[in-house]
Amino acid sequence: MADLGDHAILVTICLATIFLFLAIFVKTRAKGRRPPSPPALPIIGHLHLLRPIPHRGLHKLSTGYGPIVSFYLGSKHCVVVSSPEIAEEFLRTNETSYLDRPKMANFDYLTYGTSDFSTAPYGPRWKLMKKLCMSEVLGPRTLEKLLPIRREEIRSFLKMIKNKAEIGGSVDVVAELMTLTNNTISRMTVSHRCSSDENKADEIRKMMREMNDLGTKFNLADIIWFCKNLDLQGFKKRLVEVRHRYDTMMERIIKEHEEERKKRNESGDEVKDFLDILLDVYEDESSEVKLTRENVKAFILNLFGAGTDTSSTTMGWGLAEILNNPEVMEKAREEIDCVVGKKRILEESDVGNLPYLQAIVKETLRLHPSGPFIVRESTKACVIAGYEIPADTRLYVNVWSLGRNPKQWKNHREFRPERFLNSEEWQARSPWMLDVMGNDFNLLPFGSGRRSCPGAALALSIVSTVLGCMIQCFEWKLGDGAGNVDMEEKNGMTLLRANDLICFPVARLNPFPSI
Repeated sequence: MADLGDHAILVTICLATIFLFLAIFVKTRAKGRRPPSPPALPIIGHLHLLRPIPHRGLHKLSTGYGPIVSFYLGSKHCVVVSSPEIAEEFLRTNETSYLDRPKMANFDYLTYGTSDFSTAPYGPRWKLMKKLCMSEVLGPRTLEKLLPIRREEIRSFLKMIKNKAEIGGSVDVVAELMTLTNNTISRMTVSHRCSSDENKADEIRKMMREMNDLGTKFNLADIIWFCKNLDLQGFKKRLVEVRHRYDTMMERIIKEHEEERKKRNESGDEVKDFLDILLDVYEDESSEVKLTRENVKAFILNLFGAGTDTSSTTMGWGLAEILNNPEVMEKAREEIDCVVGKKRILEESDVGNLPYLQAIVKETLRLHPSGPFIVRESTKACVIAGYEIPADTRLYVNVWSLGRNPKQWKNHREFRPERFLNSEEWQARSPWMLDVMGNDFNLLPFGSGRRSCPGAALALSIVSTVLGCMIQCFEWKLGDGAGNVDMEEKNGMTLLRANDLICFPVARLNPFPSI
């Protein structure tokens, strides 16, 4: 009887699987021509093909099935795009159908029910928040007023490196860059320097890393319908705990700001941090944008999350690439020495006169985009590249793939900043290729269109300045007789390094400029 029962269960599972595939087949045929798709597994769909590094897994699908591929994450229908032409059809020609972000359980909880700017649904409220972000929070006037903070933090970072060089010590480059970006963004955002209290700084760094980690993990509740109310991966407890810590920290900081604002006299020349600007709007009953306390806390979370890991990771990849390509390092130093000289430290204002340094940053973003995907959710059906894409489809534009397309990039595996200068390679290409701001669909490190990254200009400025200072001021030696820096990526949705980047800095300027 036991054997008979086992056989009955097996037959039931087989029949259920057959009916599931027949249902998907009939549904697909009924709705028209869909993009090609590999065979799926029951329940999980194609989830197994994305592990362990999703952008590489989807790139492999594209090389086998073409520039637009249909796949399923559990029961969720998705498409992945890996060609600039089709990416443009989605993000420019049909942009109005792809202006929403996917609603994901982890992000939804961390952002107080999408009270933030990044994941909020597209609509009148989001437009007002975008206007506030671009004109006030991240506007040119605000960033100019906060320039002294960025300068001070870069000088502090260089001083630390110089001290290490004097004693022949080693530097965990990416970790120190993380501290630099944390300090810079925290001072610009809430006027507090993370590392003023090392224990508190370490706590904040761990908290932000955990929130970023949880926010980018695949949650089965998002993709398998019968897991919606289950917590099979144990995320719920971690989400509740880390958001409670964040909420407690932000309430304390907001109350401190509110008390300070009552004490000081208001003046037009007062330098305000990002939180001050948001509190101005929050307290102004006549403001066009109505912000709740949750909006303010979620907005600050966006600024912390987008401005720390991403910039430090990009700078780490950039230094690793030029260490593996010493001729690039030498050309960059010649340019900096010619334009800036050796008697002062490179400034943000110098970057516009350093085209080769800018090319290094662009080439780093081509090979190592900190966000390897542009992810959107469709609100209505449309026809793209001859295929019918239904509403409620999740779009993944594989930015990592775009940067490695052999049809678009000559010698695409090489780190070659010269490709972004006035070379023969660019003569037949669009002039848009001179920027990375979403106008050319071969290169989309900050996204494209209305939902592109609003902090792109700030990120480019910080990355270019810090990387330029590291090139100008120091030689960088690898320890343990290592010949090259390994370029292995860490498993997961973001483009982090798998291993630490440990270097021994040697000061190259003598005398060293005052910092």
